Amino acid sequence: MFTKEQLKSFIQENDIKTAGDIQNALKNLFADTLQEFMEAELDTHLGYAKHDTKNKKTSNSRNGKMPAKTVTTEMGDIQVRTPRDRQGAFEPQVVKKHQNDLSGMENQIISMYAKGMSTRDIQAHYNHIYGVDLSPTLVSNITDRILPQVQQWQNRPLQQVYAVVFMDAIHYKVRQDNAIVNKAAYMVIGIDLDGHKDVLGMWIGEHESAKFWLGVLNDLKHRGVKDILIN
Repeated sequence: MFTKEQLKSFIQENDIKTAGDIQNALKNLFADTLQEFMEAELDTHLGYAKHDTKNKKTSNSRNGKMPAKTVTTEMGDIQVRTPRDRQGAFEPQVVKKHQNDLSGMENQIISMYAKGMSTRDIQAHYNHIYGVDLSPTLVSNITDRILPQVQQWQNRPLQQVYAVVFMDAIHYKVRQDNAIVNKAAYMVIGIDLDGHKDVLGMWIGEHESAKFWLGVLNDLKHRGVKDILIN
């Protein structure tokens, strides 16, 4: 399950030195978010959240998770565990029972973290993944589980001084309004005065530009950064 503790651990423990390290960190983030999506789907299927027994109106209940299975993504192979219900009626959609290839879904997940998630964003992402509209209950369950972590990660205070900050943009294609368009995912990696590495933030832009980078730097300033020794 994708908890605040796991998110903090992700930020603090990823030893990011190269572009490949960034990709591995994003792959882990993608896997954790997929797992949380499936938990939200099961909440919707059962009609109540885990431990919320006062709202339970069914004889069905959670029954652990299936053994881990490996699925292929454009970032590399990841492992997920499908949650189960006791009646065996739950049919996950984000990672279907016999689905082993999720290539292309990564961009949808990364953009949620880069630009935040409104209800409309989530509906658009799921429509892109499934080709169907979501029920309001499922959207609510997803936002309840994931939005607090996304907002906390985006807005968390930063240190005042960083020894080194790496700034780069990853370019990718995404479907928007029935057309394929280019997007730029801006990445900022910082090394503090103790040598600890941290993903300071991710942002999504239409394309890479000096104006957008200025906005990124202003965001870092507003979150507490006062000086960068090497950029």
